[in-house]
Amino acid sequence: MNAPLIWIFFPFLVGAFSLLFISQERWAAIVSSVTALILTLAALVVPIDQALGFGSFSLKISSSFQILGRNLTLDSSHAPLLTILYGVAALWFIGAESVGVARRLSSMGLIMLSLLVASIAVQPFLFAALLIEISVLVAVPLLSPPDQTPSRGVLHFLIYQTLGMPFILIAGWLSAGVEASPGDLTLTIQSTLMLGLGFAFLLAVFPLYNWMPLLIEEGSPYIVGFLFWILPTVASIFGLSFLDRYGWLRGSPQVMAALRVAGLLMVVTGGLWSAFQRHIGRMLAFMSVAETGFILLALSLNPATGVPIVFLMLIPRGLGLAICALSLSVLNSHTGSLRFSSVQGLARAYPFVTAGLILSALSTAGFPLLAGFPPRLALWNSLGGGSLTDSFWFMVGILGLATGAIRALAVMVMAGENTSWVSQESWSQRAMLGGGILALFILGLFPQALSPILDKLPLMFQHLGH
Repeated sequence: MNAPLIWIFFPFLVGAFSLLFISQERWAAIVSSVTALILTLAALVVPIDQALGFGSFSLKISSSFQILGRNLTLDSSHAPLLTILYGVAALWFIGAESVGVARRLSSMGLIMLSLLVASIAVQPFLFAALLIEISVLVAVPLLSPPDQTPSRGVLHFLIYQTLGMPFILIAGWLSAGVEASPGDLTLTIQSTLMLGLGFAFLLAVFPLYNWMPLLIEEGSPYIVGFLFWILPTVASIFGLSFLDRYGWLRGSPQVMAALRVAGLLMVVTGGLWSAFQRHIGRMLAFMSVAETGFILLALSLNPATGVPIVFLMLIPRGLGLAICALSLSVLNSHTGSLRFSSVQGLARAYPFVTAGLILSALSTAGFPLLAGFPPRLALWNSLGGGSLTDSFWFMVGILGLATGAIRALAVMVMAGENTSWVSQESWSQRAMLGGGILALFILGLFPQALSPILDKLPLMFQHLGH
């Protein structure tokens, strides 16, 4: 028995089985969510590369597995990340049944997640780019069923994500040359440019995120929200592995400055576009843009400060996007449109949905007492210690996100005086939204509860974790 078989091949097979043989929404959600929860619990309690004794019987889970001449390695340092990925994915799979997308999301989501975990585990690590691309290809039928013609948003998503792969592979090839000849300035510049272009496409860095609002207007908000969570999260971990492996990247002031500028552009534009939207679905897209900007800003800091902040963002990001996507999906199923004109005054009919939507948006903006507040405060403090100008633009983006949330709230409570408060959400939707809102407050009030997991995450990296 070895770790890659448990956390990569097992969920892949379960996802494939669910896709082929389970047609009922509820059973698809149960199978996928239970699988994800089991893998989360296993990552928490099962030691890797240590013998487990059961009387006269012992079992050891090895960390490596070889396939097609390549090694997949998941050791004890990966356990906290596996806990977060499969734990947050379980929340998405549980909520999928209540909005009618469980059969598509649960099965193909498990397949995507297993491929993305494989991208973290594969050695040599450049093969991660190919596995991420395969997961993007899996996402296409998830977004566009076989009986439908792919929309413009799906095509733009596929094109932009695919364009990033060649640049990253070329950058990896050039980086090996930089390691051999660190004084070759031309080779270093070429490698840095290729790497920057690759991750600009992969992370949808400004101005390459025009497909995101387009995609959410045309597809299921819940499925699109899942992609907004999982792909940038794993791509960010992949980016950290580049910084950890190549010392010339970590020590380059130009690279750090580029990360800072890109992060600020995404935070500011994401916040401002969110503030002026008249479509609440597009607000989710720009919230995700700003979240990625926060990660880039954290990466531009000193590794000892920035890397823990990156990991502090992972759980609030997944939770906030899940609550927002679930709220939007419930509204979309009722109105058929997420424009302000269609959702005006619906707060009295959908109070849980309204609360989930607004509080998740405020959490992204770093509103006090919510889950997004501790990482935003830590990031703002770190930026303020270096540049007041950066702190000012960071605050502009934060205010834009908060303004978008307040505008959405104003529109949704704009109902007639005689409109009664009658909740039209199903009991499962109320339970999941209520539980998610409670979790936002718990993580905001007690962020130290995550310390046992988050403190160990930087140990995945040889240099950044020390």
